[in-house]
Amino acid sequence: MTETTISRLRAGIIALAPMVLLAALAWHPYIGGRLPNDSAVADAVAAGPTRWGLAHLAAGVASGVVVLAFLAVRSYLRERSEDRWSALGMPFVVIGSALYTLLPGMEFAPLAAVETGEDAAAAQEALEPWFLPVLLVGAFTFALGVLGFAKGVAGARILGPGMTGVVVMALVTMAASRFVPLFAVQAYVQPVAALIALWPLARLMWTRSPAPIGRTAGTSVAPG
Repeated sequence: MTETTISRLRAGIIALAPMVLLAALAWHPYIGGRLPNDSAVADAVAAGPTRWGLAHLAAGVASGVVVLAFLAVRSYLRERSEDRWSALGMPFVVIGSALYTLLPGMEFAPLAAVETGEDAAAAQEALEPWFLPVLLVGAFTFALGVLGFAKGVAGARILGPGMTGVVVMALVTMAASRFVPLFAVQAYVQPVAALIALWPLARLMWTRSPAPIGRTAGTSVAPG
């Protein structure tokens, strides 16, 4: 497989990740008020149990695709000799994303309650002591990782100054959105920020020829 093909595969994953995240969260039934909103969750599950279950499966898959996108960015930065901040950030992105997938996993409890004729709101309420800590710990961990990538992108100077600022601010917004217990922020602000952050990187990888093995951007390889 040529370096150009590898670079374009990475670009495809990076471009796809925010769209998968947006599609999965946009399909999720809208939940008003502060999360977790027990009565709103119960109503949404009762109105469409199949949609509820599939939307939460899709959210888990989307979180995994986001991890793949950051792995692709990490590989690209490493080839450009940025092997510090993205390396530090990657484990936090993985752990934070794993914790994030626990949230849709928890919300299968009200689905099970509806399917068995039990009280879905009570099932969701019983999860609240676990839901909020997992949300906040996962958000904090993910934010540490994303901030590492923001620092790496800024330091690698792979984009122009203006676009670097846009990508860094979008990464910060993406990370910050996970702290906000409002569905609109989680479902719409987060994936749009991810799109703004990741698409310029995907375009860069797609259009710019990768540096040959043994060469990093802006350097040359001595003969022999």
